[in-house]
Amino acid sequence: MSSDLSGRVALVAGATRGAGRAIAVELARSGAFVYATGRSSRVSGPSDMDRPETIEETADLMAAAGGQGVGLRVDHLDAEAVRALVDRVGHDHGRLDVLVNDIFGGDRYAQWDKPLWEHDLTGGLRMLRMGVETHIVTSVLALPLMLQTGPGLLVEMTDGTTAVNAEVRAGVGFYYDFVKASVDRLVKNFAAELADHAVTALGVTPGWLRSERMLENFGVTEANWRDACREVPGFAISESPSYVARGVAALADDPDRRRFTGQVLTARQLADEYGVADTDGSRPDCWGLIATHGWGDQQLDIINRYR
Repeated sequence: MSSDLSGRVALVAGATRGAGRAIAVELARSGAFVYATGRSSRVSGPSDMDRPETIEETADLMAAAGGQGVGLRVDHLDAEAVRALVDRVGHDHGRLDVLVNDIFGGDRYAQWDKPLWEHDLTGGLRMLRMGVETHIVTSVLALPLMLQTGPGLLVEMTDGTTAVNAEVRAGVGFYYDFVKASVDRLVKNFAAELADHAVTALGVTPGWLRSERMLENFGVTEANWRDACREVPGFAISESPSYVARGVAALADDPDRRRFTGQVLTARQLADEYGVADTDGSRPDCWGLIATHGWGDQQLDIINRYR
């Protein structure tokens, strides 16, 4: 299924890498004018994530996909910077149809093996601000423009289904668990606040994402990622960032998307709904596998049932 977002304007907040970058590219490929934002820049240098990817590279990828858009350095904890961004969108286009909140960057502060009282407090609180406060600031300042536009879409990107985030997730640490559970709650609150308006609020979660950092951790690239499955068979259930991004682009083009308001949809649910697939033609269902078989590394015959 190909999406046609011609004439629409999107803001992907947190688009320097990973799912955010892929979503910006796919929205642009589908015809939307995309404002992609992040904190790492060729001009000002890397953010505290200390990664090599830049927001300008995201803009280059949007252009290479035949799309239109701009990559801008914006710190979404800075309300005045976000306000200026929204003012620019309004001035340049007079509308905002799609807002994707994929801002995080807090994983560098995660201490998976630490109980709350041993976890670095400063880093933990920083994670909360980056994973929750940024989403609130951006939504508060962008929604007035979206409400002027007409039917719109607010997507909260998260990690995990509603069922997963309803329970304390073992091993990820208090702050990471709190952020992802909070995003699920943001989805419900935004949906309630927007119930009488034309903006649909919902959440989307990828599965085991082959982000730039994840590929590095496994010592592979997107071209040869299957090599990592020899040592970790479970890596076969992983997915490229393009998988969830294609689903989000299709969702943005769906005139009946309001039926999903307040829900958190998985990449596989989007794939099934809209007939999209990952770059290799598969449709991984990481969260379906976990729901049925648990979090442990599974054998390849089981994994293959969920691709």
